[in-house]
Amino acid sequence: MKQKLKSIFLVSHEYSEEGQTHENQQDPNPQEDDRLTLQHIIDQFDHAADFVHKTYHNERLHVLYFSHLVNEDRLERDLLPPLLNSDTPLEPLTQQSQYEHVTDTKKCVESILDGMALFFYEDKAYLIDVIFPISRTVAESETESIIIGPHEAFTEQAYTNLSLIRKRVQSSHLKVIKLSVGEVSKSDVYVLYIQDIANENYVKEVIKRIEDIEIDAIHDANMLIQCIDDDPYSIFAQFLTTERPDTIASKLVSGRIVGIMDGSPTAFSAPVNFFEFFSSSDDYYQRWSIGTASLFLRFAALLITVTLTALYVSVTSFHYEMIPENLILTLTESRSKVPFPPIFEALLMETTIELLREAGARLPTKIGQTIGIVGGIVIGQAAVQAGLTSNILIIAVASSAIASFVIPNYVMSASFRLFRFALIVMAGLWGNMGLALGLAYIVIHLSGLTSVGASYLSPIAPFEPYDWKDVFMRLPFSALAKRPTQVKARNKVKLKMKR
Repeated sequence: MKQKLKSIFLVSHEYSEEGQTHENQQDPNPQEDDRLTLQHIIDQFDHAADFVHKTYHNERLHVLYFSHLVNEDRLERDLLPPLLNSDTPLEPLTQQSQYEHVTDTKKCVESILDGMALFFYEDKAYLIDVIFPISRTVAESETESIIIGPHEAFTEQAYTNLSLIRKRVQSSHLKVIKLSVGEVSKSDVYVLYIQDIANENYVKEVIKRIEDIEIDAIHDANMLIQCIDDDPYSIFAQFLTTERPDTIASKLVSGRIVGIMDGSPTAFSAPVNFFEFFSSSDDYYQRWSIGTASLFLRFAALLITVTLTALYVSVTSFHYEMIPENLILTLTESRSKVPFPPIFEALLMETTIELLREAGARLPTKIGQTIGIVGGIVIGQAAVQAGLTSNILIIAVASSAIASFVIPNYVMSASFRLFRFALIVMAGLWGNMGLALGLAYIVIHLSGLTSVGASYLSPIAPFEPYDWKDVFMRLPFSALAKRPTQVKARNKVKLKMKR
């Protein structure tokens, strides 16, 4: 084997001096040879400028790795000197636990891509862990800000996210299953659940859906959940996503299944119901009365953001009798200079608001805020003076936009903003009847949705009044003793207070 390996080197390589990066010729059919040879490993990374191949001991020792994935300081300082010491026999060193003897080519390739270094000594290969993960530090969440409670947010490093979760769920019953998705990207996905609490059928269903994904690459958890949705054509999210470790910990304890993905700062949980998207961690860190009032405010904001502009179009187009007498003169005067019908007027202003929102989100923070404030005031005032819109509509559109920000989940807020356009069109065509039909369609659509097979409208359908105290209200913890019925937990009781 030694002679064979040497012959391969002599035929296919031009070795560099000791410590220099190696350049090699191509194997014409690298995929046809599965034997673990140095040449085969090198061929796998052909034309990879960041791949490092160094030779030592008169080409008896070869070191292969990606320079930006390994801790080169540790490699050069701690690991290479003993191997390069001519007085030290290499064979005993490679028997140490830090060296993993490998005979599988595929494992060698995958390990190098993961950030490990591969040592080839004569005809034997060894892996050594010198991974240098590149990750930002744990910071606050920018999309889920709270006033009271922990401010930590997930990062793009899966192991960091797992440690943040384990810090909050210190139980040996917390199980973590590692999966891989993406034929090219090979992204690691971790499915978490608490044994003896989570329903095993949901665990198996989530794992099965992830394993069934056949795609070249998935770069974020938000992409992943779109591949495993119950209804991929629905406008509503069927998995709850969050950047907050405390939220994910609470979902695990409540009996839900959680997923995190390496390279994504977002975690997801399931099964989820529609009303969960209006809950915030703040509700549980404040007094129960304040949490309940905040919940009511969010449901009111949902009603405002969905219907207010459409109601303006409906009333001004078909139902003037609904306008109070004191207001009708003001409204008539305001609309007297507008040459467009209410539906066109409303769509114009809603589109302008969305343009400002999108521009503010894409620009740097300071410029985005300026664009939002100056653009909103200047365009709104100019539109009224130019006779393009009425003052009343400006108030309605601005109120709808502000109400949409009250919804704590961005994905759900965006879904209802999109539905708002459809309701405006229906209200402009058929008045209140169109608005009622649009709202009825939303309710019917939500009734047919499921999340990992569980009802999306739980606890309304199926009717579970006990769960209402933690969905439409936030009663004191002493009243929240059981886990949600939707999760079908094996252990239904989560709190045992003696008073």
